[in-house]
Amino acid sequence: MKEFTDEYIQNLRSIIAAGDEESARRELADLHPADIAELYQDLDLEEAEFLYKLLDEETAADVVMELDEEDRRKLLSNMDAEDIAKQFIDHLDVDDAVDLIQELDEEDRDEILSHIDDVEQAGDIIDLLKYDEDTAGGLMGTEMIVVNENWSMPECIKEMRMQASDMDEIYNVYVVDDDNKLRGILPLKKLITDPSVSKVKRVMEEDPVSVKADTPIDEVALDFEKYDLVAMPVVDSIGRLLGRITFDDVMDQVRESQERDYQLASGISSDVDADDSVFAQTKARIPWLLIGILSGILASLILTGFEDQLAAVTALALFIPVIGGTGGNVGVQASAIVVQGLANGSLDVREFTRQIWKEVVIGLLNATVLTAVIFVYNLIMLPGEFAVTISVATSLFCVVMFASILGTLVPMTLEKLHINPALATGPFIQISNDLVGIIIYVEIATFFLRILS
Repeated sequence: MKEFTDEYIQNLRSIIAAGDEESARRELADLHPADIAELYQDLDLEEAEFLYKLLDEETAADVVMELDEEDRRKLLSNMDAEDIAKQFIDHLDVDDAVDLIQELDEEDRDEILSHIDDVEQAGDIIDLLKYDEDTAGGLMGTEMIVVNENWSMPECIKEMRMQASDMDEIYNVYVVDDDNKLRGILPLKKLITDPSVSKVKRVMEEDPVSVKADTPIDEVALDFEKYDLVAMPVVDSIGRLLGRITFDDVMDQVRESQERDYQLASGISSDVDADDSVFAQTKARIPWLLIGILSGILASLILTGFEDQLAAVTALALFIPVIGGTGGNVGVQASAIVVQGLANGSLDVREFTRQIWKEVVIGLLNATVLTAVIFVYNLIMLPGEFAVTISVATSLFCVVMFASILGTLVPMTLEKLHINPALATGPFIQISNDLVGIIIYVEIATFFLRILS
């Protein structure tokens, strides 16, 4: 990727300000569409539009798909439906065209579709818009080379040449039967080494890895990784070929999914970027912060009923952060491992009971070690406060066990309910453990102070 220096940006801005289209074209001539899209981030909207009008239609369409969603929305907002259809949709693969249209309002979608000249392309787009965008059907494209298993090799080669003329990239040649059911993949090597074979079905590789249209994207990504694929055919419920997904489509989706999960785990309620407005970022961050404030108020109310004990034994107050912080850390660790396992396929939600018991054992080991450390520390530092020592140690043990189980139970339950389990790796677990940890500490300390005083 090209690095743009401050001097380069300033020079380009001077060219734009002077309206020097020829010089601007020379600056853009050798740039990849992704580099041009990155360059737009350093320019204001009017400057970006000036450069955009200088691009040929193919490059312009590629650049708009490389832009961040927010930048793309700003650019498209100044264009009418017919221009979007003519300048972008007509020059994009069907799957990219669907991605772009899905970002627009419903009324804009219909108007853009009405301006697409290629009826077949418009029909393919309408068909793909029916699929959920987080499924294989919503991600697939329909541009692919398809041959019939009963064709002769010369007939197959002739048809492949015709289909390939309108394609940018060819990953696989898919073989279907007379009912359009996927039968196999034709290795291109066979066309060179066995050109005289009578039928395609004699040389095709049968039973290729495929995915159904309603398969979630996360599962599709796991299949790509498992089988080291560059492209995968998509079929319907009875095995008819619908389209294909390429590895770059999957990588884009995985990256977006990881970004959403990271933000969710950090307590950000909606998808935002660093260059979003102050209002948008505040709106996304404030909900969990308010919940955190409420949990703090609840914690203070719980401690209010514990005032006499705290006044009598002030050392108890010193360990409130230890109890709450340790419980939160343990819970986040447990939930992070479960969420990661669910995401990469190493953990199945059907292993619910086994994972809970496994975490109980891990929790026992962690709790024993941490309790031993705090117990020895208090014996040394607070020799005359055995009630505090035993209260803190017992409370810490119980809190670690609770946090371990909760950190495992919550994400697996969310997964069963088809809710993003990443919700369980951030503030939710931290706040839950803080409140429950304080309640456990208060009750246990009250008990031991009563019987040991």
